[in-house]
Amino acid sequence: MARTKQTSRQYMKSPPGVGIKKKAAKVLKAQTAVGQRTPTRATAAGIKPERVETGRLGPKSPPRKSPARRGPPPLRGRGVTLGVARKKPAAVPPPKPKRRVRRGTVALREIRKYQKTTELLIRRAPFQRLVREIANKGAPGGQAEFRWRADALEALQEAAEAHLIAMLEDSNLCAIHAKRVTIMPKDMQLAKRLRREDEASS
Repeated sequence: MARTKQTSRQYMKSPPGVGIKKKAAKVLKAQTAVGQRTPTRATAAGIKPERVETGRLGPKSPPRKSPARRGPPPLRGRGVTLGVARKKPAAVPPPKPKRRVRRGTVALREIRKYQKTTELLIRRAPFQRLVREIANKGAPGGQAEFRWRADALEALQEAAEAHLIAMLEDSNLCAIHAKRVTIMPKDMQLAKRLRREDEASS
């Protein structure tokens, strides 16, 4: 097929400088639509002009620098969450069930423990306050304050604890005689009466 004049013009190369002029014309139209200043020779040559801020007098202020980031920039993209990744809470182990023991096991263990020791079981300060209070009330005027030596108070406490332990032992024997394990007031009353009879007979 023979080329016509129109098709031959299409295949002909455009002269140099025509494309630059077209670009400059497009830039000029865009600037006039926005309301900026007219392009300079640099725009005609294909170089973008600098923006001139209207409404501010004086020289152009230097550009502000963005604050430097301390940490790495956050990742953006598909499948990436922004910010700090949340940690899964640690799995709390289930609480262990309390070990149940038979009734009386702990009591027998404490009895064996205290039978091996010789220390006093009543606190010293409360016992000494009670002794001083009873002694002061029994004074002739009820206002006298007796002085007590430390070894005297300790001997009194030893005797009191020994009397209580012997009384509880006898009460326990009375409870066992009645085919019971728990000590009751009637057991202590019976033990006191038997002791009184023993003292009277002796």
